[in-house]
Amino acid sequence: MTRLLFLSLLLAIVSCKKETTNHYGLAITNAQVIHLETGNVEHQNIFISNGIIEAVEAVGSSNFKADSTIDASGKYLLPGFWDNHIHLRGGDTLIANNKNFLKLFIANGITTVRDAGGDLTHSVMEWKNKIASEELTGPTIFTAGPKIDGPKATWAGSLEVETEEDVVQALDSLEALNVDFVKIYDSRISPENYLKAIEEAKKRGFTVSGHMPFTVTLDKTINAGMDGIEHLYYIMKGSASNELEVTKKMNNGEMGFWNAMPALLDAYSDGTAQATFNKLKEYDVFVVPTLHIGKTLSYLDEVDHTKDKYLNYMGQGIIKTYQGRIRSALNSSEEARENRKKLDTFFGKLTKSLNDAGVQLLAGSDSGAFNSYTYPGISLHKELQVMVENGVSPLDALRTSAFNGAKFLNKTDDYGTVSKGKVSDLVILEANPLDDIENSQKIFTVIKGTQVFSKSELQELLKSAAIE
Repeated sequence: MTRLLFLSLLLAIVSCKKETTNHYGLAITNAQVIHLETGNVEHQNIFISNGIIEAVEAVGSSNFKADSTIDASGKYLLPGFWDNHIHLRGGDTLIANNKNFLKLFIANGITTVRDAGGDLTHSVMEWKNKIASEELTGPTIFTAGPKIDGPKATWAGSLEVETEEDVVQALDSLEALNVDFVKIYDSRISPENYLKAIEEAKKRGFTVSGHMPFTVTLDKTINAGMDGIEHLYYIMKGSASNELEVTKKMNNGEMGFWNAMPALLDAYSDGTAQATFNKLKEYDVFVVPTLHIGKTLSYLDEVDHTKDKYLNYMGQGIIKTYQGRIRSALNSSEEARENRKKLDTFFGKLTKSLNDAGVQLLAGSDSGAFNSYTYPGISLHKELQVMVENGVSPLDALRTSAFNGAKFLNKTDDYGTVSKGKVSDLVILEANPLDDIENSQKIFTVIKGTQVFSKSELQELLKSAAIE
């Protein structure tokens, strides 16, 4: 009798458990979820409430009710894409054009961007806050605000430092602006102030990324605390057997930046490179290859972009900013053009070598005003494609977007994977990007927090971004 009573109670408990129904704001059912941390693809349901992932479960493992449901049968789900290097800039006359870019990011499944320095800080901060409160459609913005550079800086809005006191004041102003990271540029800054800026920013708890003046070695840059190297020129310099010689010539005024390129390329050393890669890994330094813009700019003399679809979203003000790089490319000597193309080919190989060595990469387009034909939104997908063309696996390429982006900015508690407790910034694709990286553009739905954009709504968003 006791045994029968026990079994009856057990069955009752099991039955109650099975009948428990959880309620969510949004259920995404039957998705093939790409887990970037492992590379596994699992048939799962994702449950979301108030912009947060509440549960990720095997299909059929629990009962649920949801205010709305997306059937993702035959679809692939992963974190929303991150573009880890863009620019919102160009002065007051281009504020509206830059604001229009925000639609292009969402239309391309990009739910987060890292704004690597510009001159529209007031507007960017306003957009950042409105996007966070869902008053404005756009990606989450992590911004550096104005760049730090030396006197007579190349880019408008830069914080120009000439003394150690200037460095302190510049960082004081960035703290007051509440920027998300610090960006250091290399056009005019002295080697001493460059290293001082990195060290001082790290003392204040900032993540720091930047270019590197060729008057400094990569080793010293890493030792100072640099977290992210923007572009591959500086990795190439640190991988060349003649880096010290070139650095000395740069400091003595015997060599210019572009004149140094062939010398460094010819002196690339596998042994030196591997030592550099090991140090980048040891110090947890991320590298942003920006291959797509490199390829685009290297072939401006050969490729006609005047019929590009995305020119319809730029506006004449942005297009006008493209002319400087175009003139430079067309007026270059034949030797300079060939050197640029050799460098472009080399950078593709260097990216694969970095990835093979385990150096953490970040996908960034460098899109924005002045960067000719490198369009906000679509260029992030082009960046992933160029990585894969150069031998990076589709999985590793996808990791360079949201997964590594969240790690770089220390945001892994909220972003980077499809898991419980993360912000529900997600993209659903109609085909598997692990099979073909170009499938990253076959977007079915974008989820941005509590906002859901269907395929038709994304098409309407893109249409609304066109400028007459």
